[in-house]
Amino acid sequence: MPLHGEFKQPGGKLVVVDLELSDGRLTDVHVSGDFFLEPPEALDDIVAALTGAPAEAGEDDLAGRIDDKLGPDVMLMGFDARSVAVAVRRAVTDGSPRERL
Repeated sequence: MPLHGEFKQPGGKLVVVDLELSDGRLTDVHVSGDFFLEPPEALDDIVAALTGAPAEAGEDDLAGRIDDKLGPDVMLMGFDARSVAVAVRRAVTDGSPRERL
């Protein structure tokens, strides 16, 4: 069942995470929103950092996974790794399925 979580960074941008859970792990992770990042391919690294993470992982762990995966040349504008982690936790704990057309 697809799960959906959102987080609006105070003074920043919206981060949206859609994912599924399989055997207690995050799968089929999609990150979107109205944020900016350079280079754009870094979004793939964020998704890779989250894919396979334990569903019970806390915000610190998830943000750390993202930070560890991103290189020093990556610029996140209007959001940060913790913003993504909050959206993931919201998806896992109370994310109602998003209607997919």
